[in-house]
Amino acid sequence: MLETSQPSLRQEQHPLIHRLAERIINYWHKYLELSPYSLPEGLGYVEGKLEGEKLRIENRCYQTPQFRKMHLELAKVGKNLDILHCVMFPRPEYALPMFGCDIVAGRGNISAAIADLSPTSPDKTLPVDYTQSLKDLNKANFSELRELPPWADIFSEYCLFVRPHNSEEEQNFLDLASGYLRVHCQQTVKSTPISYQEQKLYLAGQQYYCNKQQQNDKTRRVLEKAFGEEWAENYMTTVLFDVPESLDEKQITVAGE
Repeated sequence: MLETSQPSLRQEQHPLIHRLAERIINYWHKYLELSPYSLPEGLGYVEGKLEGEKLRIENRCYQTPQFRKMHLELAKVGKNLDILHCVMFPRPEYALPMFGCDIVAGRGNISAAIADLSPTSPDKTLPVDYTQSLKDLNKANFSELRELPPWADIFSEYCLFVRPHNSEEEQNFLDLASGYLRVHCQQTVKSTPISYQEQKLYLAGQQYYCNKQQQNDKTRRVLEKAFGEEWAENYMTTVLFDVPESLDEKQITVAGE
């Protein structure tokens, strides 16, 4: 039985982050067959300094038959900045998109909240079953939509990127992000392995996603200020957005069975 009640940084964070983190963990346990995932040594929990404030980072990771890594990162800088970051990395033998969400809260207010199911297919589209399920979700109006950065061609037409201005909009984001995750988990358990040739294409899509995310200068600058350039590069490429360079023999065997 995997531990679900251990103390977490989320209990000290903005209520929206706390609630979404709880929802993510609960959905993972409800829908998926979880087993532990080992992070590089010393990177499960990290402390540093950022502009005189204490920076704490907590990472929680699992794996499943369909996902090589499911990563939830929570970060807190002093009392003024809270961050949630989550990405689910499919195993290449499954034709699945990338679920990702992020929330940044400063001085009690949410400055950015994003959730999406990013395609990894060669034609950069989501599977039909996904699009139909996403269309069925209850949509909500937000008073301020955020503009995606220039490098962000990895997101789908359903990408939700907003700045919630009140508790109602925060609840709407929580509900929609949770809906995306629920759809993803439900579709995942119905998925079946694809051919070896297709695996190479979907792995390339996942590599493209990670390479684009590694171009996020804001994240890199924060990590460099707190821990130095070498540590930041290692963290960006081994924890936040790592991806296998090629298919291993086990994956080839699975696809050929």
